[in-house]
Amino acid sequence: MSNDNQTKNPEEVVQIRRCSCVVKGGRRFSFTALVVVGDNDGAAGWGYGKGNEVPNAVDKAVKAANRRMKKYPALTSTVPHEVIGQYGASKVILIPARPGTGIIAGGCVRAVVESAGVTDILTKSFGSNNPTNLVKATFNALSKLRTKEEIQRLRGVEI
Repeated sequence: MSNDNQTKNPEEVVQIRRCSCVVKGGRRFSFTALVVVGDNDGAAGWGYGKGNEVPNAVDKAVKAANRRMKKYPALTSTVPHEVIGQYGASKVILIPARPGTGIIAGGCVRAVVESAGVTDILTKSFGSNNPTNLVKATFNALSKLRTKEEIQRLRGVEI
């Protein structure tokens, strides 16, 4: 995690890829970075950046993640209910857990839920294990979360 002037949110680098372009003088490398940022209090975002050096790519990704940051009010120390998120061929299931369980998740999903401030959760991913799609599927699942009060208001029934 770096301490940038432009952001106070901790960042988690999920993936760095190197791409090469063959030119007359040899190979020219470029880098891409997938980054997740969050405030550990229910807000998180992801960003993707490209650059000729790794730090440039990470900085661009952090700026994109801060622009894309969104608050998820249903999040506490765990998720309020089981939810499934999908993006492309990736599928992620987020399951609530008792206090003290910790974060049971793979690297990409772990980065997202940690940055959002979740401390106890069970997860399972299915299908493609592409990190970009897994991150997007996890954010899709977080966007589907509803609080108990919200469900009561929508249904007009007391739970």
